[in-house]
Amino acid sequence: MQTANFSAGVGPAAAPSADRARWAVLDDPAEWTSFSRPVTGRDGWLESYLAIDGMHCVACSLTVEQALGGLPGVDAVQVNGATATARLLWQPGCSRPSDWMAALQRAGYAALAAGDLLSAAPRQQAQRLLLWRWLVAGFCMMQVMMYAVPAYVAAPGEITPDAQALLRWASWVLTLPVLPFSCWPFFAAALRDLRHRRIGMDVPVSLGILIAFGASTAATFEPAGLLGAEVWYDSVTMFVFFLLSGRLLEQRLRDRTAGSLEALMRRLPDSVERQDAGGGFRRVAVRSLATGDVIRVLPGEVIPADGRVASGESRVDEALLTGESTPLQRGPGSAVIAGSHNLSGLLLVQVERVGPETRYAGMVALMEQASVQKPQLAQIADRIASPFLLLVLLASAGAAAWWWPVDPAHAIGVAVAVLIVTCPCALSLATPAATLAAAGTLARQGVMVRRLQALEACAAVDTVVFDKTGTLTEDRMKVILGTTAPGVAPMEAGELAAALAQHSLHPVSRAVADSFSSSDWVVTEVTEVAGRGVRGRVGQADGSAQRCLFLGSASFCRAPATDRPVTGPQVHLADEKGWLASFALDETLRADAVPAVDVLHTLGYRVQLLSGDQRHAVNRLAWRAGIKWRYGERSPEGKLDHVRQLQAQGHGVAMVGDGMNDGPVLARADVSVAMGQAVPLAQAKSDFVVLGGQLSAVATLLQLARRTKSVVRQNLCWAALYNAVCVPLAVLGFMPPWLAGLGMAGSSLLVVLNSARLARTPATH
Repeated sequence: MQTANFSAGVGPAAAPSADRARWAVLDDPAEWTSFSRPVTGRDGWLESYLAIDGMHCVACSLTVEQALGGLPGVDAVQVNGATATARLLWQPGCSRPSDWMAALQRAGYAALAAGDLLSAAPRQQAQRLLLWRWLVAGFCMMQVMMYAVPAYVAAPGEITPDAQALLRWASWVLTLPVLPFSCWPFFAAALRDLRHRRIGMDVPVSLGILIAFGASTAATFEPAGLLGAEVWYDSVTMFVFFLLSGRLLEQRLRDRTAGSLEALMRRLPDSVERQDAGGGFRRVAVRSLATGDVIRVLPGEVIPADGRVASGESRVDEALLTGESTPLQRGPGSAVIAGSHNLSGLLLVQVERVGPETRYAGMVALMEQASVQKPQLAQIADRIASPFLLLVLLASAGAAAWWWPVDPAHAIGVAVAVLIVTCPCALSLATPAATLAAAGTLARQGVMVRRLQALEACAAVDTVVFDKTGTLTEDRMKVILGTTAPGVAPMEAGELAAALAQHSLHPVSRAVADSFSSSDWVVTEVTEVAGRGVRGRVGQADGSAQRCLFLGSASFCRAPATDRPVTGPQVHLADEKGWLASFALDETLRADAVPAVDVLHTLGYRVQLLSGDQRHAVNRLAWRAGIKWRYGERSPEGKLDHVRQLQAQGHGVAMVGDGMNDGPVLARADVSVAMGQAVPLAQAKSDFVVLGGQLSAVATLLQLARRTKSVVRQNLCWAALYNAVCVPLAVLGFMPPWLAGLGMAGSSLLVVLNSARLARTPATH
């Protein structure tokens, strides 16, 4: 959407008529439910969200707030500059959405009604709350550390008891808000675990915080008491701050994966021009579209639904949906998908799928499903965590009992240090943080992850097995060779065959029609003979050179016998006098098949071709694609047996397919990949779905899986090394609570940051 600048004194009526028509759609109360909801406790008021275009700095946020906040009926405006979104509280009787759009346009901005933000609001609210908890903990930590430094650096006797008491009281006051506010997620989770009679990771964390704060409080109120020698306010606040830092990064990482497609929804327009019964076009809301509607998509607009181009040609950008970085040419008959951007020409599109039926909606569902799964290693870590945490509690109690006769204050410090330092947060984050980062990267490359567990199996793959038809080949054939009778011009024979083939829906006929031009010929009296071919009268447009032609099998066209072996489908052309020509056809190898196979070979994978087609056709296609191992004439059961044999030999098998008969073998393989055009059964049995159908995505997936496995191993090794070193130090009393908190939080941060490296797109060699 283009951003236009208007002077502040120009009213909404001065906006271009196209903009006014588009905005007026939003004034229909029936449309408000798509981007608004009632405000709890304020009858008659609505809460709406807008995605703002053109924001670049903090000043932009203030400008947008001023532009919207001054409108009648708008009670409050909140603008988030980081996400370029605005939240409005407004009263329908006094304000209209078209007024908002006009006001923003006068201020130099554009906007879209963002209905997806309503569903995202709880997640965003949780993000903001966690951020506030983190900020409060950070601010209090800095102040408490400032008061704690004198006690660490001063020599004995340099600080008077009154000054020391004052510093302790100040630290106590600053630590108070940290416990009920910043620590509440840990306390709530610990209470939930204890209520269900289990021990989670938040139980030792909460115990350590409460014991440290309770002992410090006792020392503050009774400096001459049993525990008055030491306080740990700095340890508590530091530990909470760094622990929240790790959780904040983890939440951002998970949100990046689960919400990686959220920006696409904002690209969808609010309205579109739909053809009416009279042939004209009227702008309507996208939500009112139905299957069969014809819409007009102008250059620069976003296609709002899945469909097929009825007329017009243009270049379409599908990068955010399929991972295809190059704009694609789309013309009559071409399929287009919701969320793609029309770049150049005007398109008339017949709608085939809308709303939740679109490919975009399916992508979102896949990502949401994957984002809540746990990899197998993470599940194992969770099972180990409970008995490990029980040992932690026993070790903490034992260490405190051991040191208590020596120094009760030091015993409390040792117990707190053991509780904190042994928290297995890094171990628990090691696998899910890495797999979520990898899943988000794959989503941006057009690969949807259906099962996070499959990333682990993907790293063990050494053999990639491709299906042939629809995977390595296009869904059409082409003429590769023509033979004509003496005296028959090859080009004329091809044109005559194409003219007749246009009247048949058989795949072979469609291939002939696509291979030759037939514009100079007119066909009449067409009859299709099932299983044999098609016949009709073909002549010039002026009615001359009329003759009856036959297109079909060798017997139908009385084609002469040949000694050469038949290596693929053939179709023949004849007239009343006899045979005229024969055409050999072959499947069209995908343009990216050879480069994709070369990359897999370079990476060390063994590539195989497995198909149910005739052996000679499979061998021919494998030779063209550069695949050494090829197997043809395999039934679905034969494919299953082939994969079982590979697995019995110790190979990890990734199966790439898209056909109905690929469902069983996809389910059997260690890793299954379905191409974007795959039938629903194939996608349902697959671990990954390549939305754009690019074969290069298979190599990207395998490379990223290897990187993910490496990162997971690094995370697990670090977590194990950290515990092996720090636990004995804490038990022996050589690690104070503040250092234990710093070490535990630092280990979690390191795991999350190491996993975030997977967010970078891998370079395919």
